[in-house]
Formats: sequence, C-alpha cells, structure tokens
Amino acid sequence: MIQTLIGKSTEEAAAFLNEGQIIGIPTETVYGLAGNGLDTAVVSKIFEAKNRPYFDPLILHFKSLKAVNECVESFPTAAKILAETFWPGPLTLILPKRAIVPDLVTAGSSGVAVRVPSHELTLKLLQEIPFPLAAPSANPFKYVSPTSAQHVYDQLQNKIPYILDGGNSEIGIESTIVSFLDKTPRILRFGGIPTEEIIKICPDVIIDIQHAPNQHESPGQLEHHYSPNCILRPFSSTEYASESEKCVKLYFKKRADWQENKAEYFLSESGDLKEAAARFFSVLREFDAKKIEKVYFEWLPEQGLGRAINDRLKRASSNYNALG
Repeated sequence: MIQTLIGKSTEEAAAFLNEGQIIGIPTETVYGLAGNGLDTAVVSKIFEAKNRPYFDPLILHFKSLKAVNECVESFPTAAKILAETFWPGPLTLILPKRAIVPDLVTAGSSGVAVRVPSHELTLKLLQEIPFPLAAPSANPFKYVSPTSAQHVYDQLQNKIPYILDGGNSEIGIESTIVSFLDKTPRILRFGGIPTEEIIKICPDVIIDIQHAPNQHESPGQLEHHYSPNCILRPFSSTEYASESEKCVKLYFKKRADWQENKAEYFLSESGDLKEAAARFFSVLREFDAKKIEKVYFEWLPEQGLGRAINDRLKRASSNYNALG
C-alpha cells in the first residue's frame, strides 16, 4: 500500500516525478493528477488511478510558451496571440502534435492539448523537471473535480505517494479549450477564460461544444461528467415542495430572504461569477459529504464564467431523467 503524503516541497514533488511516479499538483483551475507526459508507462498510471477511459485525451502542462514548441508541429498566429495574452493561465490550446508526444496522451488524435498553468508552486515545479506534465483533474473519472489538497487526498490516498499542497484553487473551473486543428479555431470547452475574452482576441472563433459519449479530440466533452453522488435537477419549486429532507436548493447568489435552516445554498453571496466558480465544485462535494440526495439548482447568467458553470451543471445533471 502506498503512503500518501501532503506537502509544500517542489523538490520532493520533482523527486517522485523523476522516479516515474504520479502525484497531485495544484493549479489555478483545479488540482491535477500529474506525471511525465512524454512517458507512456507513466501516462498509463494516470488513466489507471482515475479509472479514466483511454479515449479521453489529457492536457500537457508546460513551464513556458517556448517549451510548448518542443511538442507541437505548428503554432498558428492566432493561437500564439491567445497564448501570449492568457498564459500563464486557464487556457488550453489544441495544436498539431510532434511524434515525441505519446498517442496515449492524445487518444490517437493528431492534436495535443497544451497549456501553461499560472499557479506559482506548479510553475516552480515545472522549472525543476525536464518534461511537461500530463495532468487531468485529480479525482476518479466523471466525479467532481478537486479544488484542494484535501479533496485529492480523500479520493486518491494510498494510490499516489505525494500531493503538492498549493491551497484552494483560485478559479475552481477547468481551463477553456480552443482547437486550432482546422482552419477555423473552435472553442471545445467553456472554462476559466470567458468566451467573450477569447472572441476579442480571435473574432473568427466558433463555439463547438459537444456532449458525446466517445469524444476523442479534447478533454471535458463527455455528455455526463463532473458529477457528485447526489442527483442534480434544474430548479422547480413545485417539484421541490414534495421532496424529502434530503433535498436542497442551490442558487447563484444569496437571496434576500435566505435563512440558514432552509436547506438553501448559494454559490456567491453577492452574485459574483468568479466567486461562484471558485466555490462550485467544493459546494457539490459538501452535498455528498452531507449525504444530500437531490439538488435543485438555478442556472447562472449565460455569460462570462457563468457559461462554464452552466456547462458543468448540464453535464452533471444530464442523466437526471433516468435517475428519477
């Protein structure tokens, strides 16, 4: 059995990675389950620890834009402008890959997902190792993404040797993904960079968000994903009134008549989308910890980070009709 340690030492983290181990790392979006992204055997460990299907590709994390060039065949001008604008930060680009990138990372696709994270500890770690890190979210496949070292420990203890503790994730929602594999760039996942900001830099980009059972081009496109154990349903006060005590309501912002004993929750006290995103996955985990059975939620404004949160809610609740 592996003993899982939590610490703040990038030197210790680098030692495990250089030995071919996989570890938990912090990023500004969510915590990742990381390993040498150029070593097929190590990448296999990531899939096994998460119970992730091999058709779901991974994102490679780099220390700099310059380092990304070592793993991609080309870097279109528009993609480079986006990178220079938003890196380090929560933007992932899909670019044509070089042969050095294992097919296992890309699920056989000709493109590789790449980004430069902005978390200080992880950037320091990337400077100390000679390879990029493949790092999907550090949680069992399809479950709620982790936003703290404790979240990772709760679910992956005894499966990994080390979790680099960088505090709570600042953004709390995964990165925005933009593909440059075609002539027209496409947004494949809403995330930490609002769509409006992408369009300002790249006005010809199109939105191509897919909900598919077997999607190969990009992470985060599965129809049912980011799911807690409780059932999520779009808000309906009439339906809610007939439910048991194990049901709660989740609002975007704190209501004027909110009372703590009403089984009502909110993502942001003031209606701030950044705060809502940072709290989103933690709130879903709280529901599971309290053994809540059903959550009735209201959609957020379809703008900025609200669009990304709504996407996660849609995927997490995609099978609610079947579940009752």
